[in-house]
Amino acid sequence: MNFNGRVTAAALAVTAAGMTSANAFEFGYAGWAQKPGITLGGGTAGAPPPGLYSFNQVFTYQSNIVGPGAPNVGGVATPVHAAVEASGLLWVPGWTFLGATYDAVIVQPWIMADVGSPVNIQQVGMHNTYIVPAELSWKLGDSGFFIKTGLGIYVPNGSISGPAGLSNVGNPWWTFQPEFVVSYLKDGWNLTANLFQEINTSSSISGYRSGDVLHAEFTATKTIGNWTIGPIAYYAGQVTSDTSSAFYNGAINVNRYNIWAGGGLVGYNFGPAALTVWATHEFSSNASGGTAGPPGIDTASITKGYSVFANLSFRLWAPDEPATPPKRPMFTK
Repeated sequence: MNFNGRVTAAALAVTAAGMTSANAFEFGYAGWAQKPGITLGGGTAGAPPPGLYSFNQVFTYQSNIVGPGAPNVGGVATPVHAAVEASGLLWVPGWTFLGATYDAVIVQPWIMADVGSPVNIQQVGMHNTYIVPAELSWKLGDSGFFIKTGLGIYVPNGSISGPAGLSNVGNPWWTFQPEFVVSYLKDGWNLTANLFQEINTSSSISGYRSGDVLHAEFTATKTIGNWTIGPIAYYAGQVTSDTSSAFYNGAINVNRYNIWAGGGLVGYNFGPAALTVWATHEFSSNASGGTAGPPGIDTASITKGYSVFANLSFRLWAPDEPATPPKRPMFTK
């Protein structure tokens, strides 16, 4: 029942990252709606058997602000911390469409975040709800390969406050997230590449539109008995430019950033439930294109740190097995 990674894939965000200074534009936004690394928890392009599944995930993100606009005072890095809990449901009704298995997901994350001196911000609240109305998973014969595609949506219903709507952990805009996942699942191997892109609408409060963010997340694990172990890695980067607004007098916070990370995963299947733990370290983070300061000064910044994730998943409900027809007696009178 190792479906949890793909389900949580859809799941969470950290809005703490990217809080750069009291003068930062679109202050409070991480630059992504979904925390990089979420899908690495054993997720695949396959689909589990029909049923209703539940998952609970927690993770911590410990990082520092880096980049030309990092508000570091006296050479001391400004820390960013976040703790996140999310609960979600995966529904696999047993339907097929164009030869693919259909499923749907809904996830609700809760975030506690803080940014250290000289920013000194603390936030606690509900992040935007994540809904995947449709995912389709194709099994390519007996080759071991699977392909999955779908569309996720972050709904702007989180904790939204402040002049720009970003003084808490919710985002006052919609984020659409198309995905494409390829997996090789055979002989205990899970070799998965998960590509998805965040496409943001303009803020309903400030009119600022954050650029699109590309995620590429890679898993290479092996299951032996009830244990699963292997390396993981991810890339996250902004691939289109921000569009500013009159609210900020045309200034841009961050126009581009690139983050690379690697780590490892271990999981255990207890039968009724599966537990997966994975950790990642961002070994490269850079940002550019900030225009909030004086001409010629790049004010862009992003975070660089490590994350530890844990996910518990289990099936809440399964359809009844078809009744076995009574055997006919071999002899009758």
